[in-house]
Formats: sequence, C-alpha cells, structure tokens
Amino acid sequence: GSCDLTCVIINNHCVTTSESPNIMLRSFNPIARKAVLAASAPARCTSAHRFSSNIVRLGTDVLPPMSQAVVHNGIVYLSGQVDGTAEDVVGQTKNVLAKVDKYLGEAGTDKSKLLTSTIWLKDIGKDFGAMNEVWNAWIDPDNKPVRATTEASLASPQLLVEIQVTASLD
Repeated sequence: GSCDLTCVIINNHCVTTSESPNIMLRSFNPIARKAVLAASAPARCTSAHRFSSNIVRLGTDVLPPMSQAVVHNGIVYLSGQVDGTAEDVVGQTKNVLAKVDKYLGEAGTDKSKLLTSTIWLKDIGKDFGAMNEVWNAWIDPDNKPVRATTEASLASPQLLVEIQVTASLD
C-alpha cells in the first residue's frame, strides 16, 4: 500500500511536512537552495518512495531558446558550453570549463560529481592534444566521468570546442 503522509520533494528525497527542509538545504549555496525550494512540490509518497520532482531551469536569460542548466531528479544537465572570446583551443577550453564550474555551482554541485561529458572539437586532429591537457588539469582525478570526444562543425566559425556535461546532486 501507499503511505498517507504528505511530503515535499527536496534533492530527490521525501521530507514530511512536519520536518524542516532547512536541515537538508544547509549544504546548498543560496542560488541552489532557492532553486531547490522553487522545485519542491507537495507529492504523495508510495511504499516504494517513487515520485517525481519538478524541473528547475537555470540560465534561461543567457540565450532565449534554451536553458544553460536543467535540474531534474537529482541530475544536473548542462547545455553545451562554448566560448568565442579566446583565440585558441587552450583559452576556449579554459573559459568553457570555467562556465561549467559556474553552472554546476549554481545548481548545487561540482565537477567531482560529473557523470558524463561530451566534447566537440572543430578540428580534432589539430586541437585534441591541447584541449585534453586543459581537461586533464581541470578534471577531478578521483572522479572522472565517462567521456566522448568527436569532431564537429560548431555553431560559429570562431568556436573551436564545445563541452556538455551531466552531474549528480548527491
């Protein structure tokens, strides 16, 4: 049977209305706390505690047709991040990874919780080694995600690299 308690979904956990959600939210930064609270919605718990939470969209003001990050069921999905300001793949990769850090932080997680990464390079033969050196210096060596790297035509001619990641909130 199902339990008859009303709960609020916070970070994919069922917190009864008699419990204080602030206890669970202490580890979140203020932006992530606001996003999680906004996503919290009353739900009915089942005996298996299967439930869905709302979707939180971050960075919707950057580019009108998309979110920079979406949080759903304890997973943070980042859109492909690019940088058109640096002249070479080293600078662009560093700037892109700084954006990844920024959006992961806003969502309440960090690179130590990466699950997947996809990297697109304009010229894989020319730029793979330099991009990979920056990636290796940035990545948490104890928590490496799965990764795919491929060559692709990117959205603008000046773009040399695009990186998309997913990460866990837990």
